[in-house]
Amino acid sequence: MNASTTLTIRVTPDLKEKLGRLARSTRRSSSFLAVEAVEAYVNRELQIIEGIQQGLADMHAGRVIPHDEAMAEARQIIADAQQAKTA
Repeated sequence: MNASTTLTIRVTPDLKEKLGRLARSTRRSSSFLAVEAVEAYVNRELQIIEGIQQGLADMHAGRVIPHDEAMAEARQIIADAQQAKTA
């Protein structure tokens, strides 16, 4: 069994009621669903932050493509896709 700790949060009565409805409908505890929701949120936000940090590191290291070059490549991809669609 994984070790766990307690975290107390405040939610609106409306959110608490919705979580209770979801728990009953899925036959899961409110605690289980709250942990899943917090974990998904934290993982998503960390992934975004890490992506931004990697992008900044790339920028500082000079690993970038000029805007005009990136836009030309994007336009070519779109044109190729449109041509393939009509073919």
